[in-house]
Amino acid sequence: MMKRYFLEFAYNGSRFHGFQRQPQQMSVQQKIEEALSTVLRQEIQIVGCGRTDTGVHALQYFAHFDAQGELPQRIPFRLNSLLGADFAVYRLLAVEAEAHARYDACSRAYVYQLSLRPDPFRQETAFHFPRAQMLDPQKMQAAAALLLDYEAFFPFCKTNSDVKHYGCQLSRSEWDFSDPYLWRYEVQSNRFLRGMIRLIVGACLNVGLGKLSLAELKAAMDQQKALKRAYSVPPQGLFLKDIQYPYIQEDLPSL
Repeated sequence: MMKRYFLEFAYNGSRFHGFQRQPQQMSVQQKIEEALSTVLRQEIQIVGCGRTDTGVHALQYFAHFDAQGELPQRIPFRLNSLLGADFAVYRLLAVEAEAHARYDACSRAYVYQLSLRPDPFRQETAFHFPRAQMLDPQKMQAAAALLLDYEAFFPFCKTNSDVKHYGCQLSRSEWDFSDPYLWRYEVQSNRFLRGMIRLIVGACLNVGLGKLSLAELKAAMDQQKALKRAYSVPPQGLFLKDIQYPYIQEDLPSL
């Protein structure tokens, strides 16, 4: 009998060409599917909770798959032994046959890490911004807070995107400046557009540098038009996290 499962894991995306399978390029999806197929001894295809670009990481990620028959024990342990140091598999959960990792997610969050000084230990997990001393944190925070007033985000959608609408319901958009050497932008929403967070961070940086005024940002959002100074920051500082489902609790034990 075919049953559906959710797999919860995290990954360092530095050595992968995004989540989705790519011709002649190793992706997160391909790596997980190969490991699952080996452990379960059947061909497995997964559906992820979202697409991450090349070099983007996930502190938490969910994918669903269907498998035939009884599963072997200790699957997370077996997967971790196959996947290597770039992955950490946390849980395998049995779910209803209609459960969907992408469409059922009611909320997702991202964090972007900005390093204010060179750090050899954060080259893969933070973007070193060399002009940090020129940034105005108050203006950056104001730019982030401004976005909470809107429900459409055309100015922050990557060009040539095939989305049907630009609606997003942001519940959080703020900077954390508590660490003097590592600033963090955190954003939460029911959905995100392609390239959205990296463009938002870039806009905050331009506002902080005085290259983009808050009035210009507000006008672009009011009119839903492209920013004159669009800037997409590099991928290595971006992490997906906190994917929420109405039927999954944090304390549910793994199979």
